Amino acid sequence: MSTALPALGFAGIGLMGLPMCRRLLAAGYPLTVWNRSPEKCAALVAAGARLASSPAQLSRGSDLVLLCLADTSVVREVVFGEQGIAQGGRSGQLLVDFSSLEPTATRQMAAELAALCGMAWLDAPVSGGTAGAEAGSLAIMVGGAAADLARVRPVLEVLGQRVTHMGGVGAGQVTKACNQMIVACNALVIAEVVALAERSGVDATLLAEALAGGFADSKPLQILAPQMAESRFEPIKWHVRTLLKDLDGAVKLSREQGAATPLSGLAAQLMRLHGGQGYLEKDPATLVALYRDPE
Repeated sequence: MSTALPALGFAGIGLMGLPMCRRLLAAGYPLTVWNRSPEKCAALVAAGARLASSPAQLSRGSDLVLLCLADTSVVREVVFGEQGIAQGGRSGQLLVDFSSLEPTATRQMAAELAALCGMAWLDAPVSGGTAGAEAGSLAIMVGGAAADLARVRPVLEVLGQRVTHMGGVGAGQVTKACNQMIVACNALVIAEVVALAERSGVDATLLAEALAGGFADSKPLQILAPQMAESRFEPIKWHVRTLLKDLDGAVKLSREQGAATPLSGLAAQLMRLHGGQGYLEKDPATLVALYRDPE
């Protein structure tokens, strides 16, 4: 039996994709990369990755094609556009999408890809941020066939500490929407409490330490509260626009399912207000500016 590692193709070398690819290279996987801005691939090519000229070429040379892209429209373009993954795809290949997308669109694209070239689809959105991507400690929530997950699990375990099969195609994206609802609402209330503590004359830099281990503790609290209290907004590890996109997707999903998500709807509006004030490309730690007096 061959023990050769599968050839991987990775599209989307951004804040998350770059450290994920570095881990895959370090684990010995043959890796080909593609990005719309090819200069972002330079460090990976220097470390041993190959550079594809198009998503179609990436697909032709890979057993497993991995995506980590901005949103549903970008994934659709990369998969089905001119020189897209579908043009190089074939039966027996597997596409693994780490992006955060709309569940309904994910199911539609998976069916379309299978019909076009026989390629299977796993939605495998991740949580844990750039720190988790660098450490290989991401939480990965997967939708798709159990046999497809079993095939790709060794790759996922290089990237994450927890890989959970949530159901059929789209189930991973539903789970990620739930994750982002919790994260975004948490980030907004952390911004509120930091500003309240400051206004009340309390040292907000001590909040994370004071609340550690109690019921209010969380990873967002430990990460965001000190950054907010110190007005430490760089380096940017994630973006306000990403949380807004995911909140909008969660609210859309709730309407499709007839579910009530009033807090997430309000969070989306607050996030949109903040983004509209010039913060879309900034770190969510800047949310504290919503509640501080303007200087």
